[in-house]
Amino acid sequence: MTRDFQPRLPFPAGFDLQPDVECEMAMKSKTLGLKETFAPFGLDEFSIPLTYWADGSGIIVGDSRQVLEQFPDKTFQCCITSPPYWGLRDYGVTGQIGAEMDLNEYIQNITAVFREVRRVLKDDGTFWLNVGDAYTSGNRTWRDTDRKNPARSMTYRPPTPAGLKPKDLIGIPWKLAFALQADGWFLRSDIIWHKPNCQPESVKDRPTRSHEYVFLLTKNEDYLYDNEAVREAAQVVSKESGSNKRNRRTVWSVNTEPFPEAHFATFPTSLVEPMVFAGSRVNDLVLDPFFGSGTVGAVCQTHRRYFAGIELKPEFAEIALRRLGWKHASNENNNAAPSIVSRSPNLTVLPAAVPPKTALSGRTEGNGRRR
Repeated sequence: MTRDFQPRLPFPAGFDLQPDVECEMAMKSKTLGLKETFAPFGLDEFSIPLTYWADGSGIIVGDSRQVLEQFPDKTFQCCITSPPYWGLRDYGVTGQIGAEMDLNEYIQNITAVFREVRRVLKDDGTFWLNVGDAYTSGNRTWRDTDRKNPARSMTYRPPTPAGLKPKDLIGIPWKLAFALQADGWFLRSDIIWHKPNCQPESVKDRPTRSHEYVFLLTKNEDYLYDNEAVREAAQVVSKESGSNKRNRRTVWSVNTEPFPEAHFATFPTSLVEPMVFAGSRVNDLVLDPFFGSGTVGAVCQTHRRYFAGIELKPEFAEIALRRLGWKHASNENNNAAPSIVSRSPNLTVLPAAVPPKTALSGRTEGNGRRR
């Protein structure tokens, strides 16, 4: 599979996307429309407020529940994301997903977001979902900080879900996977993300957790999956083909990757790369509705894909901005950014770009999603 990059119009022939994005059009810290930013993808008659953009990719600061409504059907080839885990982090942002006091409400909220993802995916699109599990809190109402993991502290803890007991493993990944399946997704594969350098645990009555789940879901029975692009090394050379490669297995051993600007482990690039390779082609448009520190964007930028990242917390968007090497302006237009109009009257509408102090609660310590 060739990965040679040939930019689509309107970029001039010979124009090459570079990670440092030094051209004049590289960075605009103001609200722009998709007519300018995503014109190569047939969205020239559609407009949405963008917070940052560079060379056909964009970051939108806002609530994915409203932002996704603004995209037309069948826009993206692939979606790769890791949403906030239930009851794991307090991001200090009003309306954050993951802070629901009821597990069923969390599942419903996430399912609603991914229902919109299914709408904006192309018919042959794929959806790669990383989600972690948790144990019941034993009805403890808060969690103290941890010297090795400052983001661990929480001012709230959800109560034990109905039907479960103290110390129960909740089974969140599979509860969510089955909810998505019932909502219309094709559940095609469960992948074990094995973490060789997992965080130690002091527990004495169960094994230390060293894995999370990645689910491959699709919109239809037939979809783009580039098997050749993600074949892995085999220990034995095939006698039939003479190849030392084999079909990729469902256990992926990938180390977690610390990120110096955040108090949390980011989505590892080595975990995201096979998802990008299998689910998209050069020049395709990839979606991450929970963009975090921008790992999906960084992988797409390296491997010649365009992307749209949606992030609720302005500080995380700023981290992603620097990580991508995009030029950073003063963001003086954020205060005047127009609101995203929502067609769902029950949802709180957030502005397209909010000054950081406005979006935060009283907590100032950095808390982060695994992105």
